[in-house]
Amino acid sequence: MGLPRLVCAFLLAACCCCPRVAGVPGEAEQPAPELVEVEVGSTALLKCGLSQSQGNLSHVDWFSVHKEKRIPIFRVRQGQGQSEPGEYQHRLSLQDRGATLALTQVTPHDERIFLCQGKRPRSQEHRIQLRVYKAPEEPNIQVNALGIPVDSKEPEEVATCVGRNGYPIPQVIWYKNGRPLKEEKNRVHIQSSQTVESSGLYTLKSILKAQLVKEDKDAQFYCELNYRLPSGNHMKESREVTVPVFYPTEKVWLEVEPVGMLKEGDRVEIRCLADGNPPPHFSISKQNPSTREAEEETTNDNGVLVLEPAQKEHSGLYECQGLDLDTMISLPSEPQELLVNYVSDVRVSPAAPERQEGSSLTLTCKAESSQDLEFQWLREETGQVLERGPVLQLHDLKREAGGGYRCVASVPSIPGLNRTQLVNVAVFGPPWMAFKERKVWVKENMMLNLSCEASGHPRPTISWNVNGTASEQDQDPQRVLSTLNVLVTPELLETGVECTASNDLGKNTSVLFLELVNLTTLTPDSNTTTGLSTSTASPHTRANSTSTERKLPEPESQGVVIVAVIVCILVLAVLGAVLYFLYKKGKLPCGRSGKQEITLPPSRKSEFVVEVKSDKLPEEMGLLQGSSGDKRAPGDQEPGGL
Repeated sequence: MGLPRLVCAFLLAACCCCPRVAGVPGEAEQPAPELVEVEVGSTALLKCGLSQSQGNLSHVDWFSVHKEKRIPIFRVRQGQGQSEPGEYQHRLSLQDRGATLALTQVTPHDERIFLCQGKRPRSQEHRIQLRVYKAPEEPNIQVNALGIPVDSKEPEEVATCVGRNGYPIPQVIWYKNGRPLKEEKNRVHIQSSQTVESSGLYTLKSILKAQLVKEDKDAQFYCELNYRLPSGNHMKESREVTVPVFYPTEKVWLEVEPVGMLKEGDRVEIRCLADGNPPPHFSISKQNPSTREAEEETTNDNGVLVLEPAQKEHSGLYECQGLDLDTMISLPSEPQELLVNYVSDVRVSPAAPERQEGSSLTLTCKAESSQDLEFQWLREETGQVLERGPVLQLHDLKREAGGGYRCVASVPSIPGLNRTQLVNVAVFGPPWMAFKERKVWVKENMMLNLSCEASGHPRPTISWNVNGTASEQDQDPQRVLSTLNVLVTPELLETGVECTASNDLGKNTSVLFLELVNLTTLTPDSNTTTGLSTSTASPHTRANSTSTERKLPEPESQGVVIVAVIVCILVLAVLGAVLYFLYKKGKLPCGRSGKQEITLPPSRKSEFVVEVKSDKLPEEMGLLQGSSGDKRAPGDQEPGGL
């Protein structure tokens, strides 16, 4: 009987204990852990939630829970903390009188539960959930540079977005033209993957695939990364990209630059354009005005026809052909008319007018142009506008009316489009000389260049009365310049030189008087020049009157004056040295008692006078002398000065 009672007691005890055992999980259920959020690299402050009495914090053990296993990391005894060996050994410290455990240099690996456990008055524990965050780097987007054809049967890769070193894994959103894209069967597909770096951070890679249409050729795509930090939710956007979209050509057309009215001389470019991508192969043709057939023009490497300079012959009907190399289909453009405006064949009648003095002359200008023309007449020598219109009337012609007249034909609606024609009007008359006579200063035995100018119609010829080397040069159809190179001889000095201009209507003569240069007697008059440089004046300004010319003095005369001045300075310097020497020897009682004033007699006070006279050519003599012309010692000079 004892054994059955024992069995019953055991079974009863087991039955009683079963409900208690079943109730243990409910009793051991812990409250939700305290949440602490920090960023990677910062310090996490883990506060122990036990009673803040000194007794409760004097004996505390800290643990980290990893894979449901408690690992001791820190202990507190009598208010003193000590790290346990392991990964946290050098990153933990006590703060706030032992109530807080500081964890420095937080990494993603530190995201776990930490708990603190006290032993008095009874065993207590407090759990802390540490959450770690790290903002990803700026998203990097790479577009599919190969492009996407619109006739693709399935979505093609548009772009790839990469966000590096974030924690936890950020979310990616794709946008097209500012609108978010969502998964769409057979239209849009987003493929994302992530990689865990050795640091515990994540790198996210997202690939956008889509089927595109022609309208997407200018679409802007970008990606956005969404992530969380202790401060809240944040986002970063990539740059916008455009993917090449390939679609067939539907239309071809011509474009001409510059835009507007064209004129001869412009640089004109004719190019073909199409609405397909890639563009087709282009060719440009022009209609032959005679056969009405299209003839292909030669273009540059870019398929552009360059007309430089444009001419009126380039006007005509142009057409472009676009050949699709994939389908081998050729599409023509609409024909386009090109007009190069011009002004040509400017003609003046009569072409070579000749008139007698006192008569009248009518000049008429005509031209061809693609636009309405305006005419004006200019005097060639002065540029003065004489008449506006195609006809110029000249009455009572004088000799001065001879010369050039220019007709200008222009298109007022097109700036810069004009042509001109020059006509020379000849007025009959005997020769006119640029001067009647002139004096030339020369040196004997020097080579002399003499010039003589005359005008008239018919064109005069010039001859010289002395032997020498002569040459003629036409200044204009009625004016000629003759130059003579001759040696100055005593005979030439006596006879002088004459140049004679003659034509069928008469003759005229100019005389050049040669004067020998003499420094003591040379005095220029109003009609002299040197033989070193001769010049002539225009017959229109001098008519046929006597010319007047004045030349600069010869360079060597200036040198004589300079030498004279230097000699004077040296004389004064020597005089000063002599006076200073006498003073040092005591022969001049300056500054001593009983001093005497040394003065010159009134007749000698002006002995040391230097006179330099200047009057044009006389300064060339550069004379520095006394009135007597003799050099004397200072004591032998007579009164009267220099």
